[in-house]
Amino acid sequence: MLAALRALMQPPAGMAFDFSQPAGEAALAPAGGVSWHIFANRVGLFIGGVAAVLLELAEPSVRSGVWDHSSFVRDPALRLRRTGHAAMMTVYGPRTAAEHMIARVVRMHAQIKGTTAAGLAYHANDPRLLNWVQATATFGFSAAYSRYVRTLSPRERDAAFAESAPAAALYGATGAPRSLAAWEALLADTAPALEGSTTLADFLHIMRRAPLLPMPLRPLQRLLVRAAVSICPPALQALPQLQGQALRPGETVLVRALARLAAALPLGDTPARQAARRLALPPHA
Repeated sequence: MLAALRALMQPPAGMAFDFSQPAGEAALAPAGGVSWHIFANRVGLFIGGVAAVLLELAEPSVRSGVWDHSSFVRDPALRLRRTGHAAMMTVYGPRTAAEHMIARVVRMHAQIKGTTAAGLAYHANDPRLLNWVQATATFGFSAAYSRYVRTLSPRERDAAFAESAPAAALYGATGAPRSLAAWEALLADTAPALEGSTTLADFLHIMRRAPLLPMPLRPLQRLLVRAAVSICPPALQALPQLQGQALRPGETVLVRALARLAAALPLGDTPARQAARRLALPPHA
């Protein structure tokens, strides 16, 4: 399973990148920081990424911007690989390469605009929407790691948000939370606007049934999707499409075992290892 997750997180064709070069160039995230540990665990990344998208799709304007202009329905594996590569670049990539990648994404977002089903105009580069997208990503990844890999202290949870700030600002999310308390305040402000939709149900269906992992591992794929629902805030789990979709009794132990196995086993020359070589750090810095 771990090899399959590693393959799922590989960059698409034409996007391969050597994180070991250029020697000495710092990343956007601090070397050896909590983000470096969070993003090194592929099981936690999968779970956290699903939770983040669920939060995004529950916000009406973000839902329209993400789903109406997304390749999730056509090719969910490709979309996940692109998103995973972008995340690796913001955490492990040399700063100049990460800045160039983010600039390309911002230019693409400039073309994404439209109107929600309720008639509300949206634009992908709206700072309010960008703040939510960046915040949900940091929450999802850090919450998954803390729940299933290793419990993060309040200071480490704060650090995860603070370390994401440089990349968030480059995307245009200048008001993205920089602490766990700031995330909780944003969530409280946004929760009344969160709503259920057929899109949420469609996304869950895709993530459960799409050929992201080999057929024999498909039950574990569905398990990880339930693990993602389990870390979502109560306001989200209360939506009709998510009710009854969280982990069943006893399954948390299995997810933790898988995530901790991912942390213990070597997964080859990962971006984290390459970045450590670039900065002359120990492999597990």
